[in-house]
Amino acid sequence: MSERAGPDVTHPVLVTLAPLLERVGGTLIRAEDRLPDDVPLVWEGETLACVRLVSADPEPAESAEGIGRILSEVAAEFGTSLAELPRAEKQRAVRLLEERGAFSYRKSAETVAEALGVTRFTVYNYLNRTRA
Repeated sequence: MSERAGPDVTHPVLVTLAPLLERVGGTLIRAEDRLPDDVPLVWEGETLACVRLVSADPEPAESAEGIGRILSEVAAEFGTSLAELPRAEKQRAVRLLEERGAFSYRKSAETVAEALGVTRFTVYNYLNRTRA
């Protein structure tokens, strides 16, 4: 699959969901491009795609996309999901996220914590260590 290609929309599950997504304003997203608020569509243990719903308030959607992009970039640099990183690497990831402005977004600590598989309190601890 090329980097810009979307999910395989010919899969029967995705064909079935297409009219519903059109009605509610949802978009199919490749599983690799998933943001924290996207809903994974799993069939027989495989994530076929994710659904991204359009927010009525454009600012949170822009915020989610911005922090999601930064999270994706940092995860790509590590070559794995941020949640799978050992503790020291998670701390390094938080430092990179801060350098790139991830914490300037609303509810960013919660979003980063979810991506790292830690608590918000842990993210704040990592940030304090970075700033010390």
